[in-house]
Amino acid sequence: MQLPNGAVVALVDGKHFELHRNSGDEASPVLSSMASPDLDETNKSGSSGRDSSSANPTGHQIDEDGHAAAATEWLNQQVLGHKIEKLVIVASPRTLGEMRRHYHKQLQVALVADLSKDLVGKSGQELLAALQAA
Repeated sequence: MQLPNGAVVALVDGKHFELHRNSGDEASPVLSSMASPDLDETNKSGSSGRDSSSANPTGHQIDEDGHAAAATEWLNQQVLGHKIEKLVIVASPRTLGEMRRHYHKQLQVALVADLSKDLVGKSGQELLAALQAA
């Protein structure tokens, strides 16, 4: 995958949200860390009103869904505010599924790719290697 200059790479799992920006060009990408925002995770709408049962646990799953929804809402606002023009989302499989439910149409336009991988905490070189392999 080619990573356009200025593209933002969002790494998300059930608890963490990291942002990086490509400060290089497509041929020689360089990922620079960005400050991660404080997310408002009080909206648990991502939990789909699940009831507690052995087949449908609550608690940490609802918290993880709320985190995914909050991260997506923040990304939606950044795209709508023209602060992010090109976006790559890399999220753990379950988190990515939840995030996709909340994508705004404009975020879908800005989306270069979304990858189902858990890369939170990886170094810039590891991230680039995973993105280039995709």
